[in-house]
Amino acid sequence: MKALVFQGSGKSAWEEIADPALQEATDAIVRVDAVTICGTDLHILKGDVPEVRPGMVLGHEAVGEVVEVGSDVRGVRPGERVLVSCITACGHCRFCREGAYGQCRGGGGWILGHLINGTQAEYVRVPHADLSVHPLPGAVDSKDAVLLADIIPTAYEVGVLNGRVRPGDTITVVGAGPIGLAAIATARLYTPEKIIAVDLAPPRLEAAKRFGADAVASAGEEAEQLVADLTEGLGADVVIEAVGVPESFETCTRMVRPGGHVANVGVHGKPATLHLEDLWIKNVTITTGLVDTHSTPMLLRMLAAGRLPTASMVTHTFPLDHMEEAYDVFSRAADTGALKVVLGGQQHDVLAVRAS
Repeated sequence: MKALVFQGSGKSAWEEIADPALQEATDAIVRVDAVTICGTDLHILKGDVPEVRPGMVLGHEAVGEVVEVGSDVRGVRPGERVLVSCITACGHCRFCREGAYGQCRGGGGWILGHLINGTQAEYVRVPHADLSVHPLPGAVDSKDAVLLADIIPTAYEVGVLNGRVRPGDTITVVGAGPIGLAAIATARLYTPEKIIAVDLAPPRLEAAKRFGADAVASAGEEAEQLVADLTEGLGADVVIEAVGVPESFETCTRMVRPGGHVANVGVHGKPATLHLEDLWIKNVTITTGLVDTHSTPMLLRMLAAGRLPTASMVTHTFPLDHMEEAYDVFSRAADTGALKVVLGGQQHDVLAVRAS
């Protein structure tokens, strides 16, 4: 098969490698129909995730068709179209029993495209298939469904839920890329008073307005002043960090009100300064997190009901074998206007009916 193989910092190639095979009785092999590229993949290529070794197939999000399952798999069968979650869950360890699948200690967690070969390929082996893939209704478009593999549950769980967004809150989202836009969209489910989006790129600020931001500002002093003006100097109730650089994290801690929450979602490759000399007295809660994807079944139901704005997030589509071109477009988002790129993606108009 062909796959996108990491070859060291700054290098990757779409090349031929061996087909995946079942290794455990709980595995499934999925033929990939649609994949997307995550900001985390860009961090890997920059060398920010040293656990990813040269020779690894990248990617942790996909929609595809099950072609083979191990003898212990009960939840899916060959021929079913499924969403491949970015998180793999054994279902048995302490963390899985608590629903914290991202911290799985039974061979799961974030392993696809990280510790084992990932999804940016023609086929992928998915361990612990019963909890790690989700059957899809046939009427759900692959290019929409693939956004539920990572970015939407990540924004919702690590940003909105960890930030404890409540009705009437003022929320600031720093970073209006795909994660930030998904945080805006899912925060609106909780009827906040206002949402403020912050970014350096004017096209992304325009996108933030389309996704529901009430006010936008360019990163820097302008944004901090806007938050102060709109909150009578108190600061935002919840600030969601969706960039992953020290400056943005430190900005978030200056924007939050006393007693408020900073929810860090961004992937950080460098240390950030925690100004406890200012924060110790403010009763601020700071959360970090890797998505658990416990919300994926609920989000899939909302997607099928037309309640999630996924279609407007996909700005570029490519054939699966145009992986390197897609990476180039996605990595130059400020120039290309890319939000999410999807490779492959088949339309299915007939609802799949599963035998009982």
